[in-house]
Amino acid sequence: MKRMVVRLMDRRVLFGSVVMVLAVVLIGSLSPNISDWLKDTTARSDVPVVEDNDDMASPVDATVDASNKFAFDLYGRYGSSGGNIIFSPYSISTALSMVYEGAGGETADEMEAVFHFIEDPLERRPAVAMIHKVINGEDRDYELDTANALWMQENYSILQEYIDTVVNFYGGEANSLDFSGAPEESRIVINEWVEERTKDRIKDLLPLNSINTKVVLVLTNAIYFKGDWLIEFDVESTRKEEFHVSLTESVEANMMSLLGERFNYTETGDVQVLELPYTGKNVSMIILLPKGNNLSDIESTLSCDELGVLIDGLKETAVDVYLPKFTFETKYFMKEDLIEMGMPTAFTPSANFTGITEVEMLFIDVVIHQAFIEVNEEGTEAAAATGVVMKRSAATSPSEVFRADHPFIFIIQDRITGIILFMGRVMTPS
Repeated sequence: MKRMVVRLMDRRVLFGSVVMVLAVVLIGSLSPNISDWLKDTTARSDVPVVEDNDDMASPVDATVDASNKFAFDLYGRYGSSGGNIIFSPYSISTALSMVYEGAGGETADEMEAVFHFIEDPLERRPAVAMIHKVINGEDRDYELDTANALWMQENYSILQEYIDTVVNFYGGEANSLDFSGAPEESRIVINEWVEERTKDRIKDLLPLNSINTKVVLVLTNAIYFKGDWLIEFDVESTRKEEFHVSLTESVEANMMSLLGERFNYTETGDVQVLELPYTGKNVSMIILLPKGNNLSDIESTLSCDELGVLIDGLKETAVDVYLPKFTFETKYFMKEDLIEMGMPTAFTPSANFTGITEVEMLFIDVVIHQAFIEVNEEGTEAAAATGVVMKRSAATSPSEVFRADHPFIFIIQDRITGIILFMGRVMTPS
């Protein structure tokens, strides 16, 4: 993917807020030093360059591609239903990658196929650690943090090698809870951890009765992002306008506007593509806006490769931007999605997670993903959490016009690694 240039602006752009959570509940049947940041092949010339590491470049690229491919695979499932969409493919992939570290046999094969994981742990684990380190970098003009945790049943025989892998390569905390004696109290402790890591944006990730006496292990991932626009929207310019949900239905939306500024922009016969960077220019939002009012035509051909082609075509252009403020939240119970995508064995007593424990068989019981997004003139705030619980078995003009007054797709992407942090669709901003 070729490098892209974004001109540094004097004014800032702020976005609203995005929050995601995923919980995966697994139930039972009965550190190496990471080198300095590398320069990814997808890095842009206008973001800080990290030190080259030729040995790590390919596995990191492959891990980024794996997460991004899963993003479009999952979007393809959610896109078939109506309504707004918001999820964090990075959060989901990271949580399930921690589970995959302990998988074997057919269980591992199915998870690898669904999430496109690198099979060789000597390549996969350092790449995961490198991406974790880049995302959690310091001294930036925005907040972007991700955290992982391992919650184990007291005195349960989790393999030390597995714990060390989660701690050393995923930066995970290792904690003990009494699931068998105090399941509800344990659920509250995990939910409070999620709330703290997502700045109180995600509450009650694990619903009532999701933790019971059969639980032996919970893995959680949380990701939080808050960034200001590189070029701000003027609050005084926001106006009430129609947002065309379909050819026959419209709703009133608060339409922000930013006229004549220069952004990375391209278009094809079917779609307009706009990149709005945040301060620091390491993270940006990419918006895919169909030229007609039929988003499904774009969704039917959208893929990781197609996004790469569109990004390669971006050029700095004067653009009049009209973007609605929007707020919504989602919660997905993902067990059936993942089964239908190709990993059924992990959810049955036949699952092979012997890399986690040799005492008894474990399997996944629940996968939950919860998300919230708010977009306005003042900024973007994003957070996500993932939990895994394991139980015992039982057109040409001076300025282009980008008027997002009908459904569109948005992607929040880390520009250093190229990994998609958040992805969604706005069908209605209200």
